[in-house]
Amino acid sequence: QAQLEESGGGSVQAGGSLRLSCARSGYAGSSNCVGWFRQAPGKEREGVALIYYDSGVTYIIDSVKGRFTISQDNAKNTVYLQMNSLTPEDTAMYYCAVGQTKLWPGYTGILSDDFNYWGQGTQVTVSS
Repeated sequence: QAQLEESGGGSVQAGGSLRLSCARSGYAGSSNCVGWFRQAPGKEREGVALIYYDSGVTYIIDSVKGRFTISQDNAKNTVYLQMNSLTPEDTAMYYCAVGQTKLWPGYTGILSDDFNYWGQGTQVTVSS
């Protein structure tokens, strides 16, 4: 079973930046992508970015597009989420996950049910 470990979270002021890392070890089955999700208290989990690790193709939701970038270093089995121009609305627990999408997420959104392996999360807090 694959194991994922997130790092890089913390507390920043509005307008600041953070880079989250997701390091994978172990076997992830027939997966083809890594996604980043976030969840704030009382809100549903929201997929924010995804990368297909063989092709490098990425998808980012409109609400963070232009501020967030997803990338990978396959030699290190690590995926990154660069977050710039952070606002208090970005405050959440951020999770990475490994899975396999059935459809292009531009059509469906990034679906939690497509992901089989999850990290423990890293907290991001943005103050005004």
